[in-house]
Amino acid sequence: MVQTQATYLGDLRCSAEHGPSRAVIHTDAPKDNEGKGEAFSPTDLVGAALATCVMTIMGITARKFGWDMTGTTATVVKHMVADPHRRISRLDVVMENLPKGLDAKGRAALEDAGKTCPVTRSMHPDTTVALEFRWE
Repeated sequence: MVQTQATYLGDLRCSAEHGPSRAVIHTDAPKDNEGKGEAFSPTDLVGAALATCVMTIMGITARKFGWDMTGTTATVVKHMVADPHRRISRLDVVMENLPKGLDAKGRAALEDAGKTCPVTRSMHPDTTVALEFRWE
């Protein structure tokens, strides 16, 4: 169990403190939803959580085989809809700068790991998660 303490700061902004580390993040409503867009929105954090979770789980697998994931990047594009309430409809994730020199079996092992990260498995069934792996 991990506890996070969130505080509404006013003007559609919040802070959240991670209990174990005391690290703090801030959110702001996006410009298209009455905010200033000066920080991650809560739904932006969902995309960031997805990308970092995919890389973390891939990193665990890579470590087991002695592969180096350092420098791997993920770009996330979040798509929103209002039907009738605002929600994330799709997250497109492109993984790049993946470890070089892996055979098809190694690549498949990393892709399978990424596709089964806890955030991916926690997404609502109406939210499409599209993962693309760009090897070399």
